[in-house]
Amino acid sequence: MRENVEWLVARTAFPLSMVAALWSTMVLIDRGGSPDAVAGQVIFLSYVFIAVLERLVPLHEEWRRDKGDLKADIGLGVTNAIVNGVAQPLTFVASVAVAGWISTQYGANLWPVEWPMVLQLVLALILAEFVEYTWHRCMHEIPWMWRLHAPHHSANRLYWFNALRFHPIDLLVAGPGKLIPLGVLGASAPVLALVGVFSAVHGVYQHANIPCRLGPLNWVFSMAELHRWHHSPDVEEANHNYGGNLIFWDIVFGTRFLPSDREPPVEIGIGDLPSFPQGFGALMMSPFRWNKVVAESKR
Repeated sequence: MRENVEWLVARTAFPLSMVAALWSTMVLIDRGGSPDAVAGQVIFLSYVFIAVLERLVPLHEEWRRDKGDLKADIGLGVTNAIVNGVAQPLTFVASVAVAGWISTQYGANLWPVEWPMVLQLVLALILAEFVEYTWHRCMHEIPWMWRLHAPHHSANRLYWFNALRFHPIDLLVAGPGKLIPLGVLGASAPVLALVGVFSAVHGVYQHANIPCRLGPLNWVFSMAELHRWHHSPDVEEANHNYGGNLIFWDIVFGTRFLPSDREPPVEIGIGDLPSFPQGFGALMMSPFRWNKVVAESKR
């Protein structure tokens, strides 16, 4: 019985959850709901569902246990929710202002508003993903930028709350920043709400401690089977699969990585920084005391 449940969860939980989240978002907005409020409600319910699913059908038992990281993850999650709650609307307002100027200058809205909403979402995700992919790859390959992203990779287990385990400066660019080209081109608030819902649901599944087998869809989404390799302690393996939602740009630039002969490592983290600090305050300060962080791991 349990094997049947695991098989079902592995192959259907993510696609069904995503369809349900996007469909409910569109329906509620069409009924007059505020795009931001609707997106927030759908994202919250999705997180609750996945947190429960982890308890019922975990992939790795050792990832269920608090390893001294839960308080820090909660702290980072709350901080990032507050920061993004302020920054994201400001980013959108600024982008809309630029879009208005472009419309005035050129007499046209550059966004294909006549397209079906599904196609608008696909285009929005591809454009937003280019910003996220570029930023994410730079943070791995440029040493001074890696300091800001290392707190995310310092996690020693993957579970749903890892989707919020980011330094606020890191998330500010990858989150609100990816909406800038959409706002500048004139994408509507419902389109941005759908991008937000998609990103949140995908992100939490991407890090969730549940079985996931997407088969051919691993050529579309940057989901858990790919992302677990991104959290490998081996830097050569980790420096792949940069896509936040789609694997499209990884395919284009040759950074997709999904070996068929072995499973991703259960022991994760930063291989050359085994003593990376795990407390909330220490994680927040780690980019600014980097030399000490490195020195502590070399003792």
